[in-house]
Amino acid sequence: MCEMDVYLVDKTGQETLYFESVDKLTPSGDSLILEDIFSQQKTVKAKIREMAFIRHRIVLEEV
Repeated sequence: MCEMDVYLVDKTGQETLYFESVDKLTPSGDSLILEDIFSQQKTVKAKIREMAFIRHRIVLEEV
C-alpha cells in the first residue's frame, strides 16, 4: 500500500501524529485537505515541510 502517515509540527516545534493512512492530499488556498483510505477528511492550515515516500511519512508545519 502507498498510504502515508501525516505528522504536524506546531509553532513550538512539537511534532505529533495528525492523521494515519492518508491516501490523498489536496491544496486548497492556505490549507491542505487530507483524505484517508476510508474517505474521512481533515483540513489543516499548514505547509509541507517534508515528504518521505520510502518511510510513508509526510511532515506538515502549522501556519
